[in-house]
Amino acid sequence: MTRLTPRVRHQAAASRGTYAALVLAAVGALLAGLGVWWIARTDTAGREDDAGPSGRGHGLPGNAASGALPDGPCAPTEELEPRCGAWWGAYVPYAPSGSLTEAVYAFEKKIGRRLDLVYNYHDMSDTPLDGELLTADEQELGRDRLLMLAWESTVWTEPHHAGWTETQLGWRSIASGRYDRDIVDPQARRIKAYGKRLFLSFDQEADFRIKEGAGTPEEFVAAYRHIHDRFEELGVTNVVWVWTVSGYLGHAEQMERLYPGDEYVDWIGMDQYNYYLCHKSPSWLDFDRSQRPSYDWLRERVSGEKPVMLAEFATAPDPLQPRRRRDWYARIPEVAPTMPRVRALVHWNRPVPGAGCDLTVNSGPGLEGYREAGRDAYFRQTVPGR
Repeated sequence: MTRLTPRVRHQAAASRGTYAALVLAAVGALLAGLGVWWIARTDTAGREDDAGPSGRGHGLPGNAASGALPDGPCAPTEELEPRCGAWWGAYVPYAPSGSLTEAVYAFEKKIGRRLDLVYNYHDMSDTPLDGELLTADEQELGRDRLLMLAWESTVWTEPHHAGWTETQLGWRSIASGRYDRDIVDPQARRIKAYGKRLFLSFDQEADFRIKEGAGTPEEFVAAYRHIHDRFEELGVTNVVWVWTVSGYLGHAEQMERLYPGDEYVDWIGMDQYNYYLCHKSPSWLDFDRSQRPSYDWLRERVSGEKPVMLAEFATAPDPLQPRRRRDWYARIPEVAPTMPRVRALVHWNRPVPGAGCDLTVNSGPGLEGYREAGRDAYFRQTVPGR
C-alpha cells in the first residue's frame, strides 16, 4: 500500500537507509505479531472462513467472484479496458480502526459516488496484515468495484508502511525463484481462487527503486517476467498486468530499460503530480501540464497500443489561491478525453512527508472540484460485479 510518490522517495533515503540495517528477522517478528492481531480481528468479525487455498486459516470466502463481464457497447474488454470513458478510482489509506472498507465507504460518502476502482498496496512479508493479497476488506470492496493491487518486493518496517521504511528483497532473488514457494505461489493461488479479474502491479515506480537497492533494470525485467510466468504456470488467468513507472522524464532512459515487453503487459501505469510548493516547484502545473508530457512520452517510447492508467495523481494546494485546487480537479473531464488511451484515473488520497504536501481531497476546494469531476458521464462506466 503505502509508498513514497515521485520525487519524495529520494528525500527519505537517509531515514530509510537507517532502517534498512534492521535484520529481516526482526521485521518479520514484528509483522507476525501484528498478523496475530489481524487474524483475531477478522475472525471476530466473521469475515473469513477457517480455511482457504493458502491453508493458513485466513482463506477466501466461499462465494468467490465469478469474474463475469458486463454486456453492451461500452462493456470492458478482457483486459478491463472500458470502451467508453474511463474508470474513476482512488487509493484511500486505512481508517484508524484498521479497516479499509470503513475508509473507502467514508471517502465515497464525501465524494458523492462509488469508486470504480480501489487501489491498495502490499509488501512481500506474507503476513495477513500487509503481505496477503485479497484481504477480507478487499474481497468485500471487490464485490462492486475493481481492485488494483500493488505488490512491492519489500518487507515494510511498520504496519501499512506508516513510516515509509522497508527492507528490499531484491529483484535478482525474486527472479531466481527463491520466494516462489513461500510468497509468490500462495498469493497466486489466492488470486486464482478469487476468480474475478483484478489489476496487479509488481513494484510500481520501479525507476525510483533502482537507487534504493532493488537491482538493475535488467533484473527488474527478469523478476517481473518470472512472477508473470509463475502465475501462468499455476493457472492464474484473472490477472490484468499493469507495469507502473513514475513517468518522471528525468528517468527516461531507465524507464525504457525497465519495460518487460508488450507480451507481459496489459496496461501502462504512471504516477504524476502537481507538487507545486510541496517540493518548491517554480510553476503551478494544471492537470493537463502535469500529465500530458509523460503520457505522450510513454506512448511514443514504450508502447502506443496499451491503455494507460494514471495510477496515482493529485495536486498540492496553493495557499495563496485556494480555488486553484478546485479548478485543477474540475477540469479533468475536459482534459481526459484528449488523452484517449487514459482509461483509468486513480487519485492518491494521502499526504506525503513535507510542508504543503497534503494531497488529499477530504475537504475544501479540492473536494468540491473532485466531486464535480466524478459526476461527469465520462467516468460513469458499468463495473464488473460478482
